[in-house]
Order: sequence, then C-alpha cells, then structure tokens
Amino acid sequence: MRVSIGIAGPASGGSRDWAESVDFALEAERLGVDSAWSAEAWGRDAVSPLAWLAARTTRLRLGTGIMQISARVPAMTAMTALTLAEISGGRFLLGLGASGPQVVEGLHGAPFEHALGRLRETIEIVRLACRGARIEYRGRHFELPRPGGEGKALRLAVPPCPVPIYLATLAPKSLELTGELADGWLGTSFVPERAEAALAHLRVGAARAGRSLADLDLHAGGFVAFSDDVDALVRARKPMLAFTLGAMGSARRNFYNDAYRRAGYEAVAREVQALWLAGRRDEAAARVPDALVLASNLLGTEAMVRERIRAYRDAGITTLRVAPDGRTLAERIATLGRLMELVREEA
Repeated sequence: MRVSIGIAGPASGGSRDWAESVDFALEAERLGVDSAWSAEAWGRDAVSPLAWLAARTTRLRLGTGIMQISARVPAMTAMTALTLAEISGGRFLLGLGASGPQVVEGLHGAPFEHALGRLRETIEIVRLACRGARIEYRGRHFELPRPGGEGKALRLAVPPCPVPIYLATLAPKSLELTGELADGWLGTSFVPERAEAALAHLRVGAARAGRSLADLDLHAGGFVAFSDDVDALVRARKPMLAFTLGAMGSARRNFYNDAYRRAGYEAVAREVQALWLAGRRDEAAARVPDALVLASNLLGTEAMVRERIRAYRDAGITTLRVAPDGRTLAERIATLGRLMELVREEA
C-alpha cells in the first residue's frame, strides 16, 4: 500500500501555510510517501504549488486534487497537464473533479448542471491532446474548433505524453464514470467497512470498459493521530466532520453528505446537516457519532491505527491518503513517520 498526502488546503492562502507545506512535502518525500496532492476551491489554485514542488523534489509524484473542470476549458487543462508533466520529469498526476454548485456558480459564474457530461468530455479532449492529435471534438458541451468561426483544429506544440487521470467523485453515476475512464479514484467520505457503497459503482463502470478495479489506483484515508486519549482525538475531529455533513454543499446538494447516507449513516447525516443549517453548529458536532469519526480516520493507539491501515488495505484501497495531525510542523512530520513505519510493517 502506498501513502499520499495533501499539501495546504482548498481554502488556504497564508504565507506561513505555504512555507510549512513545502517543508512538509520535502520531509514526506524523504520518508517514502508516494504522492502529494494540491487542492483548490476558493484559495490557492491547484497548479502553481506543484510547479514549485517539481523544482524542489526528485521522486515525489505530484497531483492536482483537484483541478475544477469549470475553472478551465479542456484544452487549457491539457496544456497545463503536459507542462507539469514535462517540468516534473513525468511525475504529474491530473486529478479532476466537478466541485459543487456553490463554488462553480458562485465563484466561477458557470452553470453546474450537466457536470457529469462535461467531466466525460473534458477527459476525452485532454486525452486527445496528450496523444499529440489535432484537437477536433464534437460533443454536447464542447465543440472544437468552434463552428462558424475562423478557428482551425490545432495540435498542441508540446511533446505528447500519457498523463494519468484521477477523478474525485462521490455520486453513483460519477463513480461509474471513474471506473470506466479514469486511472485512479480520489475517494472521500469513505468508510472501509462500508466500502461497497462506493466500490460497487466503480466496479460497474470498470466492467463497462472491460476492466476491473485492479486497473485503478484507489485513494482513501483520513486524519492520522496517535494518543492513548482516544476521546480527545475523537472530539477534535467532530467539528470538521459536522462541517462536511452540513456545509460542504448547498442544502439541496451536498455530495459528501449523500455519500455517508449511502454508506449506512442516513439518519445521522440528515440530523447533523439540519442542525448545521439551522446555525446550531455545536449541537451538530456533538451529534456526530464517535464510531463514525473512528471509522473514517486513523486515530488512537498504535494498535488502533494499525487496525485501520489493515481495514483500508482489506477494502481494496491501494493508496492511503492521510493528513497527519500535530500542532507544529515537527509534530506532523513525526506522526507521518510513525504511520509510514506501520504501513511498511503491514505491507
């Protein structure tokens, strides 16, 4: 099992955050972490940090987790991917996702509807460009060259190369698309003991393309923290899980909440969301079950964390995506190093 990390966060933007993110990524590479993923939502973009890290690292694979498809046209996504692949020496991984209506419509001013169709067409255009072919495409959402104008089909003036495409998806149909078209899955709202809530849909899509789950690199995981005071670790994580269930989307569409419902936590997911939307955030956090926090993270004693590593591995996860806890950079690195030792022992 490989290990991956995130660098900074989707809403990050402070200079101190960035300096620590770079130091953390360098130490992660030294410790044997496989890949680092940058996020974007309404803070830093997902691309610029990876260009910097490409110059500072030598082995660490670098992925966008994720580039929002509504923020860039497909051809620019392909140009960016090929550029990062070139400057990183082939270490770039293109993570794509639809984001959500609040960001897409509120920040980018683009419609969120038909996100699945636009995601499929984006992948097809990106792969066309990465093969070095002329970009001619006729789809429902994208038509290149634009009809009736003066444009012509162009071939990108950068060396072609295959760029692995990962999708961050949650809903059943988007999971099927991931199984059908992607090289990997960036999973969230995932509980290993309820893995089939997501993997069953990935499997359907893979079978449609004559593939199996073994053809995909499956990422999932959570926060990592070691302590004998398990109750304290659980309490610390409840507000963030309540935020995910209540605020990661609109009242009508919260894909993270929906994923937990499909995994068997429907009553809890509904109640926490209702409390959060009513402004009762402390109550929402208190309503999150201890068992859900423990099931969706790697928390507790060394024996407990080791058991969670096994649970993810046995569920079919091939890359453990972790966010090491710690008040300081040194503490986060120490947590990551301890986790890496356990992962190696369980390999």
